[in-house]
Amino acid sequence: MSHLTTRPAATEYAPFYETYVRLIPAGHDPLQQLREQPATLKQLLHGLTDEQARLRYAPGKWSIKESLVHVLDTERIFAYRALRIARGDQQPLPGFDQDAYVPASDADERPLEDILAEYDAVRAATLSLFGSFRPEAYERLGTASTFPVSVRALAYMTAGHEAHHLTLLQERYLPLLK
Repeated sequence: MSHLTTRPAATEYAPFYETYVRLIPAGHDPLQQLREQPATLKQLLHGLTDEQARLRYAPGKWSIKESLVHVLDTERIFAYRALRIARGDQQPLPGFDQDAYVPASDADERPLEDILAEYDAVRAATLSLFGSFRPEAYERLGTASTFPVSVRALAYMTAGHEAHHLTLLQERYLPLLK
């Protein structure tokens, strides 16, 4: 998949996604990172109870469960955008309000086991979708949240977004449980 080891240009995504794109190591395939992340996540969450997964590292911050469902919601939206753009759809795609999605998800009321099962299903679908695209589809540009975005950038953003949340889990949540 050498067509994916070249990081997207800054003109292929909105500036606020730079953080996520940069979390994919240079020369690394973001789809490989998407394949590796489930094992990392499950290792970090191993043995966590439902009560522990409701932990918030500070007042007003999302719980571990809410963060996981946020990652799933975002992955679905990025994959949907990638599908439309890869298929040549040029209709501008709207943004989404993550701060409205999280409370509406009722994540804290769900068993962690169910969220992790959903995570596996979403990731399998994401990898299947991105794996189905021909190399030229990754170069296609569309518009999302009023900014240009390429299918390649969406692959990087998906993996980088989860990498960002895995870091938060390691650095801000898990130390409070020790």
